[in-house]
Amino acid sequence: MRRDLALSWSLGLTFLAAWEAVVRLCHTSPLVLPAPSAVAQSLLQGLASGYLLPHIVLTLTEVVLGLLLGASLGFAGGVVLGESLRWRRVLMPYVVISQVLPKLALAPLFIVWFGFGTLPTVVMTALICFFPLLENTSTSMQQVDARQLELFRMLRASRLQTLWRLKIPAGLPHIFAGLRVAVVLAWVGAVVGEFIGASRGLGALIIAAQGSMDTPLMFAVLTVITVLGLAFYKLAQWLAHRCLPLDTTF
Repeated sequence: MRRDLALSWSLGLTFLAAWEAVVRLCHTSPLVLPAPSAVAQSLLQGLASGYLLPHIVLTLTEVVLGLLLGASLGFAGGVVLGESLRWRRVLMPYVVISQVLPKLALAPLFIVWFGFGTLPTVVMTALICFFPLLENTSTSMQQVDARQLELFRMLRASRLQTLWRLKIPAGLPHIFAGLRVAVVLAWVGAVVGEFIGASRGLGALIIAAQGSMDTPLMFAVLTVITVLGLAFYKLAQWLAHRCLPLDTTF
């Protein structure tokens, strides 16, 4: 594991060194492609001055609220659809429609319906996080071992007991897999929402940096989003390791 981690870090450092070398040797304009050193300088200045902090806090809040809302609704909806084949046939087409619609096209509608600010971004984030939990949960409900189901029937377990003591525990690996996907997509939803209808947040800061032609700042904000997104993904992995046996986490 340590060798794999060292190899991963080595690949990343090699990429950054090659990027720095290409920019310096080709004399590329910072407006087109800034060097990693320029990006790091812009990032450190933004953090040291406190300029980035309010935007980070706002986007973090939107991601957490949207993830909690979307994951909760997705899990509950997945349990319902997994328990009832009839409701799955009736509702699943509408769930799919809600996902295939371009989220960027929905953003102006959310602004009309919910106004400017945090709420439309939270709603968009929840909508994006909703589907992975719903699909994985409903699928896991339908893939429980038939022999275990038969055993619960022989023991005269109620439908609720079968759900909470068999189906949900057996489906936890799939549910946590959906959570890991939702955690990553939550950052996409928050940033896209801020592109359209926000004056603060990391997404709005990218648009502002683009307008002022501050490409190093754009890359610095993208770096913050990447680091925070990776931290959230690692947190989801840690939760899976804590709640699942080691051989069923992945």
